[in-house]
Amino acid sequence: MASRHVVAPHRLLFAFKPRLSPPTFATRIAPPLNKKTTITRLSFSVSASSMASSPKKVLVPVANGAEPLEAVVTIDVLRRAGAEVTVASAEEQLRVDACHGVKIVADALISDCADAAFDLVSFPGGMPGASSLRDCKVLEDLVKKQGADGRLYAASCTFPELGSWGLLKGLKAAIMEQLFYFYTAVESRVQVEGKTVTSRGPGTTMEYAVTLVEQLFGKEKAEEVGGPLVMRSNHGDEYHMLELNPMDWTFDKGPQPQILVPIANGSEEMEAVIVIDVLRRSKANVVVASVEDKVEIEASRKVKLVADMLLDEASKLSYDLIVLPGGLGGAQAFAKCDKLVNLLKKQKESNRPYGAICASPALVLEPHGLLKATAFPALCNKLSDASEAENRVVVDGNLITSRGPGTTMEFALAIVEKFFGRKKALDLAKALVFTHP
Repeated sequence: MASRHVVAPHRLLFAFKPRLSPPTFATRIAPPLNKKTTITRLSFSVSASSMASSPKKVLVPVANGAEPLEAVVTIDVLRRAGAEVTVASAEEQLRVDACHGVKIVADALISDCADAAFDLVSFPGGMPGASSLRDCKVLEDLVKKQGADGRLYAASCTFPELGSWGLLKGLKAAIMEQLFYFYTAVESRVQVEGKTVTSRGPGTTMEYAVTLVEQLFGKEKAEEVGGPLVMRSNHGDEYHMLELNPMDWTFDKGPQPQILVPIANGSEEMEAVIVIDVLRRSKANVVVASVEDKVEIEASRKVKLVADMLLDEASKLSYDLIVLPGGLGGAQAFAKCDKLVNLLKKQKESNRPYGAICASPALVLEPHGLLKATAFPALCNKLSDASEAENRVVVDGNLITSRGPGTTMEFALAIVEKFFGRKKALDLAKALVFTHP
């Protein structure tokens, strides 16, 4: 019988079943962290006829140095809801070099959007990206008109420009630091007040994005989108993983773990970006490799990402970990890539760690006889051993698997823990505002 190890008493795993009809996101996702903090609800209604005739238009501006996790998760979730999202570059070209070496190709330049009207403008944080957005006159004029017209605007993390432009005056905002722009900083994970939505950091972005869906489309659509994400319902001081057959993970390819993250057309962009972002924050050396014939791929929700190299080049190197993001199209591309499958087989044969999330455990790893795993709920019937399938993150010796977009942060933190220890992972979780800081 496989030995079972739940990582320390304070990490006892709770049974989790994703709800397709969770409680109202206004109360479940954006609760205050203390009794003094309140949330002013936005009163915003949308008729079915107007939704059908006019899709909601959203602008997400990005710049070099923007926080990629905050940008990509927001784009992904809003597109799942049916919003028409324009990713606009504040640079002179469409390609943006975001924080942590993540490369995003925008849909348009901000100058192309100067005369457009949007139902929502949502700003990612990240420095120096926020400074570039602040200094963009076209964007400042557009957002000030957005406020004057009574339309939604939102910001996450360290983005202070709504305050510097006078758009947070007299309001409460869930931003990580008090920046003295005449607003009151609060500790809510997501704050809704009037036509403004703010959020504290990368670890609150998924809640923020689903809250934006609720503001645009209503509670029913937010529940429809949020349920399949397999989001975490309780953000306490810890994150949890289930460990079977405990084994030390070591790295001997350099001073930091060498990690391969393949991507393909149809990969789930927020899973890929969260993993890359978090692991690079931990100072791991992450190589992003395209299994396609070019480095630019179009992910499942049409976000364009640029890999560091092609898999042909990446396969010449050796890795302490290979980790696959999900996304149905991406997982299918991985399964058909002989070079990648052979890399995974060699990784297993040499007792080195490998892992996958969402669709990839069932479609890529399972056909090759791997151990206990979890996967996206709809694909767990493809696992030959689904006894641990309802756990959010499962580590079985050198194999790590996880369920979906809403479990990706825990998945990435578990990898950090296996390589660097629990304390470093918890410190990182707090810095991201994934757990209570």
